[in-house]
Amino acid sequence: MPEPKTNMDNLAGALRRETVKKNVAAIHISGKLSLLQRKLSNVLLLNAYDALTSAPTHTIDARTLAMMVGYNSNDFDTLRTSLRALAETVAEWDMLDEQGRQEWGVSSLLSFAKLKNGVCEYAYSPALAQKLYDPKIYALINVQIQRNFSSGHGLALYENCYRFVRTGSTGWWALDVFRKLMGVDGSDYYASFKHLNAKIIKPAVAEVNKSSDILIEPEFQKKGRTVTDIRFLIKGNPQKAMFEIDDEDGVRNLETYKTLRKQGVSDRLARQWISEHGEDYVREKLDYVSGKDGVKSTVGFLSAALRDDYRSAAKETSPSPEAIKAAQLRSAEQEKQDREYEARAAIRTERSRKLAIVEEVVSRRNPTQRDADKRLFMSGLDNDLDREHFRAHGWRSGLNAAKIFEFWEELEPDAFT
Repeated sequence: MPEPKTNMDNLAGALRRETVKKNVAAIHISGKLSLLQRKLSNVLLLNAYDALTSAPTHTIDARTLAMMVGYNSNDFDTLRTSLRALAETVAEWDMLDEQGRQEWGVSSLLSFAKLKNGVCEYAYSPALAQKLYDPKIYALINVQIQRNFSSGHGLALYENCYRFVRTGSTGWWALDVFRKLMGVDGSDYYASFKHLNAKIIKPAVAEVNKSSDILIEPEFQKKGRTVTDIRFLIKGNPQKAMFEIDDEDGVRNLETYKTLRKQGVSDRLARQWISEHGEDYVREKLDYVSGKDGVKSTVGFLSAALRDDYRSAAKETSPSPEAIKAAQLRSAEQEKQDREYEARAAIRTERSRKLAIVEEVVSRRNPTQRDADKRLFMSGLDNDLDREHFRAHGWRSGLNAAKIFEFWEELEPDAFT
């Protein structure tokens, strides 16, 4: 059953961002989490991120939390179980600090969590909060895309690969490291590469390629006949649009949708027809139209067939020329609206891309520079509405998007190229 769509307009603060910064350390230490626990940890981090090092505890509405991880239920037993697991899971990191010195640390993923009066309150240990907040090396994990995953190993592999999408490869990992990332270290069964490949690598790769905005391909290094290392080649998924949050039922994956598109039906109209009439009914009318000769406008004829329920054989009702012409006019108007909609969507997509870049650029600057940047930008805003919107939303202020881009293009000329 498809998960309910997350209505971003009903969310507030950091939850509206869709993406959460996950420090490399955090990604590497959470391999043993189940699918629900991993999704939960990402949403909790997204909610807490802005105040991660300044606030001792964080809160989120329990129903919102359940909605964000795709857990559509009023029974919070599973939610309590997952929160307990996060508090009981030991997080271990082993990484280099700014001076190149090795640093090892250990902490529970959550220092505590509680549910009271419909609110979830939780906290991170100070040491882990610093690691999670560290902006120098992070991945932007899309909490909407994570909802497409049905296995913890698939989501774990996605998180570990996504941060390398710009470089095109993860680099070589020893199999022992990879087993740890997948949370199967210590298992005698997965000590065998044959079992690891069949049960973990192949299914996880298939799910990442099917369910996310990247495509990955594993490569192996051998010593003699023994596989010793693994890496993943990474590229963007050309079908990325299918993972937009407005495609809640995975309509773009359906064969009926693909057939409609081949017939010249716009993306928006194809999804609308399938949503309104159901896949089986639309497929029936596609079959009906395909059996007709001399159809000048497939889209117009198909629109009439769906509306008036044209049927084959004895039940068939042939449309009149007037009905076909009316359907063609409606189709032309619909296509015009679709073009306008897609143009607006392209503008929104480009704006989101640039705002994400701004967020990344800002994260690389020290606190003094960030304060100076904000003051300088605010001084250039010429009305109270713009200034108030910027105070509330910072560099994610859509109202000031054009001015924000101009500001950062001057400071970082190559930022958006």
